[in-house]
Amino acid sequence: MMIRAILSLCLLAIAAVTPASAIEIQEVRTPKGITAWLVEDHTVPLIAMDFSFRGGAANDPDGMHGLANFLSAMLDEGAGDMKSEAFQARMQELAMRMSYSAGQEFFNGSFRTLTRNRDASFALLKLAINAPRFDTKPLERIRQQLLVSIRRKSTDPDQVSFMAFKKLLLGEHPFARDTDGTEAGVKAVTAQALRDLHRRLFARSGLMIAVAGDIDAKTLARLLDEVFGDLPEKSGMAEVTPPKISSKPQTKIISRPIPQTLIVMGHEGMVRADPDFIPAYVANFILGGGGFGSRMTEEVREKRGLAYSAYSAMFAYRKVGVFFASAGTRNEKAGEAVRIMKAEIARMAKEGPTEKELEEAKTYLIGAYPLRFDSTTKVAAGLLAIQRDNLGIDYIRKRNDMIRALTLEQVKAAAAKLLHPEQLKVILLGQPEGIEAGK
Repeated sequence: MMIRAILSLCLLAIAAVTPASAIEIQEVRTPKGITAWLVEDHTVPLIAMDFSFRGGAANDPDGMHGLANFLSAMLDEGAGDMKSEAFQARMQELAMRMSYSAGQEFFNGSFRTLTRNRDASFALLKLAINAPRFDTKPLERIRQQLLVSIRRKSTDPDQVSFMAFKKLLLGEHPFARDTDGTEAGVKAVTAQALRDLHRRLFARSGLMIAVAGDIDAKTLARLLDEVFGDLPEKSGMAEVTPPKISSKPQTKIISRPIPQTLIVMGHEGMVRADPDFIPAYVANFILGGGGFGSRMTEEVREKRGLAYSAYSAMFAYRKVGVFFASAGTRNEKAGEAVRIMKAEIARMAKEGPTEKELEEAKTYLIGAYPLRFDSTTKVAAGLLAIQRDNLGIDYIRKRNDMIRALTLEQVKAAAAKLLHPEQLKVILLGQPEGIEAGK
């Protein structure tokens, strides 16, 4: 019976389809001053809620890197008068799901429940949010799990190369650290440190909430006040100063006895609030963000067979952005692959896309956008992402029109603004041939 209920929850999560064009977003304000975005959808008996608190792994104290991630793993390990085993059993009985994650700038929560178990599930969420236990036995079990994960990642070539790139780009800034932390940091975490972080982090002033599914605004307001209404008003999390990124190019080789060289290259990018972010995003999609059909894939994989995949991407913190490109190739072809990738970045910066490339990119990006909102869970996650990026409650309606209205001149100008091949910092992990460090 329990398994069937959990399976029902999973199936409903992917079955509730809401086209982006039909999404109606309500702004719900509770009596205690909590604000949430709500998309009502009563077609299936499921409620999905995603939420974020301002502050995350970048705030981890020196000597305790991994604290925020540790907290994210402890919030379903007992709360109130319920120890870990009882709490987990109650979650299964209700067929509800809750999970947490620590990003660099935000601490995120995800909650799913069937409508018939709504109030009981929200009550359990309230316990986790307001009264986590941090008992010794589950704490030590989670500590060992986190340590195993850190050790595993430390030997993963993809992880090592990307983290080395972040360090080359961002230096000693907290954004260069892995959100999972270090072995020493995780070993240093105490129950009191978790309590202190919970007290400072969980506050209404930095809270963002998105809800989708089988619930109305009045009921949601009541439940939000029950779950979050007793949290402190003001956050105790300090603002993280953005990194200062050098424009000086650099190449670093990390020697590893493996047959393939992993390549990561990039430089400072755009913040999401930049007025040219959308045309730059389209330029990057054409360059390497669009998978098959993008220039990177065509030149590196299709024409020369140098790599299974070659791509470029943009990601942005609130006050700094990053552009990077990546590929993996045979050691003896590393120099050639790097030269081609740099050449494609330089060509896009200088010439921009063609009219045909732009129109094809527009067609794909406009057509694919509704797939980001084709289930109840995706709607909640998508709305929260829009809130975190401060794009406005009407962004879903405006986004495709903004893409559609782009001109070739705008995208060319944005490409030139985004891409700076003379500033590229390059990491090569493996035994690369045909290239030297510093070159």
